[in-house]
Amino acid sequence: MTDDANAPWLIVGLGNPGPEYAGNRHNVGFMVADLLAGRIGGSFKRAQKAQAQVLEGRIGPMGPGSRRVVLVKPMSFMNLSGGPVTALRDFYKVPTTRVVAIHDELDIDYGVLRLKIGGGDNGHNGLKSMTKSMGPDYHRLRFGIGRPPGRMQVADFVLKDFSSTERKELDYFVDRGADAVECLVTEGLERAQSAYNS
Repeated sequence: MTDDANAPWLIVGLGNPGPEYAGNRHNVGFMVADLLAGRIGGSFKRAQKAQAQVLEGRIGPMGPGSRRVVLVKPMSFMNLSGGPVTALRDFYKVPTTRVVAIHDELDIDYGVLRLKIGGGDNGHNGLKSMTKSMGPDYHRLRFGIGRPPGRMQVADFVLKDFSSTERKELDYFVDRGADAVECLVTEGLERAQSAYNS
């Protein structure tokens, strides 16, 4: 699919559905997507075409500077995210280069953000599923959660809620993550990287 200037951006918050997962480190993609939805002033609705919740809207300054976006929260569980995302990408006719995955990242310190396009999945099952479905050439907002302490298994760590210490700064970091996505969509990757990659 070629890059179509009129196509919307598909902004995908990765996470697991259900209240028992809501505060997990693995659900930080949902947290950023929810904040973006609040900024747009809308609420997620069940997608007709895929197992996902979607919200269509615009982000950025009013007028020609704003961009059409479709916010997506796959409801298929993390390991199967690729199916719903690819179905929505095809339905909205979005080039893969206009897809943004927001996800937790173990290899970056807590709260640090990194934006990039393409690359591997680094063992992240949500990215693995997306890449298998549509190739690797989508944008990623990598939200650092750090490594598990001691001998804790990675699976246990990502499916635990943020610690009380982490939660003190979580709202700030989620807010910054939403800012980074808006900057990426309205001003481009290089500008967003120089402003938010720390």
